Amino acid sequence: WLVRGYESCPYHADIFARASGSVGGLGIALDPSDVPGGGRIRHDPPAGSRKGKLFVYGYSVGFGKADHTVTVGVLKRAYPDYEIEWSDEGY
Repeated sequence: WLVRGYESCPYHADIFARASGSVGGLGIALDPSDVPGGGRIRHDPPAGSRKGKLFVYGYSVGFGKADHTVTVGVLKRAYPDYEIEWSDEGY
């Protein structure tokens, strides 16, 4: 799974286009039909002694809802010191 988000990309299709360009140089071709869905991630970075937090929720209008449990698994490997939660609620 590729889990990505960019502040400069307001829509999932924009993220897909940017990610496709990034991995294209590695010889990896992405097709929109390969996208298993989307969602949103709220990121609260660590501050002082407070741990960072990630909250995965919602869905993509264009791609549908990703399996957030898989997304959380990817994020836990990338952010082992964060508190990470998810919900199927919200947009």
